[in-house]
Amino acid sequence: MAHLLSIITFLPLVAAAILALFLRGDSPAAQRNAKWFALAVTFATFVLSIPLLTDFDPAKGFQFVEDASWIMGLRYKMGVDGISVLFVMLTTFLMPLVIWSAWEVDKRVKEYMIAFLALEGLMIGVFTALDLVLFYLFFEAGLIPMFLIIGIWGGKDRIYASFKFFLYTFLGSVLMLVAMIVMYRDAGTTDIPTLMTHTFASDTISLWGFRIVGGVQTLLWFAFFASFAVKMPMWPVHTWLPDAHVQAPTAGSVVLAAILLKMGGYGFLRFSLPMFPVASDLLQPLIFWLSAIAVVYTSLVALAQSDMKKLIAYSSVAHMGYVTMGIFTFNQQGLDGAIFQMLSHGFVSGALFLCVGVIYDRMHTREIDAYGGLVNRMPAYALIFMFFTMANVGLPGTSGFVGEFLTLVGVFQVNTWVAFVAATGVILSAAYALWLYRRVVFGQLVKEALRTISDMTSREKAIFAPLVVMTLLLGVYPSLVTDITGPTVAQLNEHVKAALPQTDAAVATATH
Repeated sequence: MAHLLSIITFLPLVAAAILALFLRGDSPAAQRNAKWFALAVTFATFVLSIPLLTDFDPAKGFQFVEDASWIMGLRYKMGVDGISVLFVMLTTFLMPLVIWSAWEVDKRVKEYMIAFLALEGLMIGVFTALDLVLFYLFFEAGLIPMFLIIGIWGGKDRIYASFKFFLYTFLGSVLMLVAMIVMYRDAGTTDIPTLMTHTFASDTISLWGFRIVGGVQTLLWFAFFASFAVKMPMWPVHTWLPDAHVQAPTAGSVVLAAILLKMGGYGFLRFSLPMFPVASDLLQPLIFWLSAIAVVYTSLVALAQSDMKKLIAYSSVAHMGYVTMGIFTFNQQGLDGAIFQMLSHGFVSGALFLCVGVIYDRMHTREIDAYGGLVNRMPAYALIFMFFTMANVGLPGTSGFVGEFLTLVGVFQVNTWVAFVAATGVILSAAYALWLYRRVVFGQLVKEALRTISDMTSREKAIFAPLVVMTLLLGVYPSLVTDITGPTVAQLNEHVKAALPQTDAAVATATH
C-alpha cells in the first residue's frame, strides 16, 4: 500500500480532528459515540499496520520509505527498519486496549479520546520519522496530549505532576534541538540515514579551559543524552516518573510506561550509537554505572512504597536500567536484549498498571494496606495479577526472562562487575513484586469494604487476554523479535566498531 506509514501516522490525528469538530454535546449517547469512534480508529490503525510486519524484510535496511520535499526546503521522510517497525507495532497493538480500558471514564469523554488519538499519531511519528526536524516535531508534540491527560484527568496533585513531567522532558529536549542545528551545519542535511553514516569530528578540543575528549561528538552526545535520559528515565533524572504515574489516569499510566518511555531507548539506538560512536564508546562506563545504580537503588525504593502505582513506577525505572546497559554493550546479545526488554516491558508494565486500575475502579484507593485477601473474592484477577507479577520478575517462559537474560549476557561480556551488580536487581525485583502481591491478594479477607468487591468483568478479561498471549508467545518463541532485529543490530554493531579508532576497534573486536 502506497504511503502506508503516513496513513498509519495521520489516521489517529485526523480522527481526533473529526471528533473535535463534529461530535457535539456531553450526553451519555455522545460519550458512548466518542468511545466507540476512538476504539474503531485505533483498531483500524492496528489492522493497517499489520502489513508493516508481514511484508518487512529483515535483510534490508529502511523500508516503506516515503520521501518528499516540504516547505522552506524541509523534508518529509518516513521509513522503518528492524528496530522501529516493532515499536510501531507495539504502539498500534496497545492503543485499542488502552481506549477499551478507559470505558468507565465519564468526565470530558470526547476530549479524553481526542487526547489519546492525537498521542497515538504523534508516537507513531517518532518511530517512523527519518528527518531530524520531523522527528523533533513529533517528539516534542507528544508532550502536549500527555500533559493534558495528566493535568485534566489525573489525581488530586495532577497539576504539579503534569508540569513536572512537561518541564523535565521539555528542558532536556532544548539541548537536543541545539545539537540538531549543529549537526545540520556540519553535515549539510537533516536526513537521518545520511547522518547515521556521517563522521562527526572526534578530536580532543578545548572549551572554556576544559579538554573535551571526543570533541564535537562528545558535546553532541551529551546534548542528546539530556533528552533521552530524561525520557527513559535514567537515574538520577527519574523523579518525574513516579509522580506522573501516580497522578495519571490508568490509561495514561499504561501509555506512559508501555510506549512513551521507549522513546528514550529508541533515541539512543537511532542517534547516539550510529551518529556518535566514538563518544558512545568513551562514555560507556558512565552509562553502565548509572544503569547499575538505577537497577539497585530504584528496586530498594520500590520496596519502601505504600502506593501500588508508585511501586510499579520505580520498577519501570529499574527495568529501563537493563535497557540502557544493553544498548551500550555494542554486542549482539546486549542490543537484542535491550530491544526485547523494551517490547516485553511494554506488555508487562502496561498490564500491571491495568491490574492496579481494575481494583482502583472498585475501591478508589491505591494504598497497599487497603487491600488483602482479594483471592477470596477475585480469583480471576488474582490469577492474571500473578501471571504479570511473575513476568515482571523475569520468570522463565515469559518475555521478561528473555530480555533480562540477553541483556545480562551482553553486559557480562563487557564488564563483569556491572553485570554482577545488575544481576542483584533480579533478586530485588522478586522481593518487591512478591511483597506487593502477597499484601494485596493473599491472606484473610478481613477488611469490611472488600467483602462485596466483584471479580473482573468480561470486558476486563478480554483486555488482558492479548497481553497474556504476547507475554507467553515472546517468552517461548523470542525469535519472533530477534529474527527481525538481528540484521539491523548486527549492521549497527559493525558500524560502531568500524568508526572507533583502530586501537579501540581491536579491543572491541576481542571483547565483544
